[in-house]
Amino acid sequence: MTNRFSFTINATDGKARTGLIQMKRGEIRMPAFMPVGTAATVKGMKPADVRGIGADIILGNTYHLMLRPGAERMDRLGGLHKFMQWDRPILTDSGGYQVMSLAALRKITEQGVTFASHIDGSRHMLSPERSMEIQRLLGSDIVMAFDECPANGVSRDEATKSMEMSMRWARRSRDAFDAGENPGALFGIQQGSLDEDLRLRSAQALTEIGFDGYAIGGLAVGEGQEAMFGCLDYAPGQLPADKPRYLMGVGKPDDIVGAVERGVDMFDCVLPTRSGRNGQAFTWDGPINIRNAKFAEDQTPVDPESPIAGWSKAYLHHLVKSGEMLGAMLMTEHNLWFYQQLMQRLRDAISAGKLSEFASAFRARYQR
Repeated sequence: MTNRFSFTINATDGKARTGLIQMKRGEIRMPAFMPVGTAATVKGMKPADVRGIGADIILGNTYHLMLRPGAERMDRLGGLHKFMQWDRPILTDSGGYQVMSLAALRKITEQGVTFASHIDGSRHMLSPERSMEIQRLLGSDIVMAFDECPANGVSRDEATKSMEMSMRWARRSRDAFDAGENPGALFGIQQGSLDEDLRLRSAQALTEIGFDGYAIGGLAVGEGQEAMFGCLDYAPGQLPADKPRYLMGVGKPDDIVGAVERGVDMFDCVLPTRSGRNGQAFTWDGPINIRNAKFAEDQTPVDPESPIAGWSKAYLHHLVKSGEMLGAMLMTEHNLWFYQQLMQRLRDAISAGKLSEFASAFRARYQR
């Protein structure tokens, strides 16, 4: 092991694995869920509380941070970890997905993407080289290669051209990462839409370049759970077995359980934080909308083991209906705690060789 990055698989159960990433800033237990800290904050949470509910790593967003406060400014301020007071590992995405989904007047060329900021309309250029530079300036521990995420439902020809360009960008990302003497790790991103052959070609190209870990990109873009699971039946197995596999942007609790069964190790999603702000709480019996009138006089907690168990559903109902910020904060804390509890139970089940039993019981209760 080096301080930079190592990955160890401790147990397997079917396709599922549990293990450990070790980095200079700490260990990451697998399977792992990364709370999303888009703009140098996990919304509604103090960093110590994010760690307190069990998170080993969080995600930061290159696109948002390059626009505000700016990568060079972040570097002058000592980097993202110091800036937000989080001393554990941080994974930063490449910015590519947000450029495709948020930016206006974008133009994609072989060089990269030029776009207008969604904040003030200012013009920017994001290329593999610039993405690597920004993530280095942020001080990222796990850096993502720059890629294009095509929309759901594109033609096979469009998916092919996009995947092939992403693989050329992956090579340029690797070269720029190495030239910048980045102390972190670099993950490549598999593309290819829902096409098994394209996914295989992408995996082969990435493996030839060589990365510390591999992400499965281009899913959770509206294709639905059945189609996503159909892709995950083969996509993780196309990637190197001795490296972490990260499914980007996923997802709902039952999405995560199904993906872990199919060999995925890492996840991120805005769902627990965004849903919390909008009054939805995740529970072992499925999600509940705390705004519903039936909770107005319910004196029980959302979960008796939750860190917010001291507050009743009636109080949460009142806070959320009143628009009080404490409501969003408490709901967010609960949801992130629930996701970390789910990951711990998955790790325990894999270690005990009982993942199928756990997953069946989870789905029977969660989806009823």
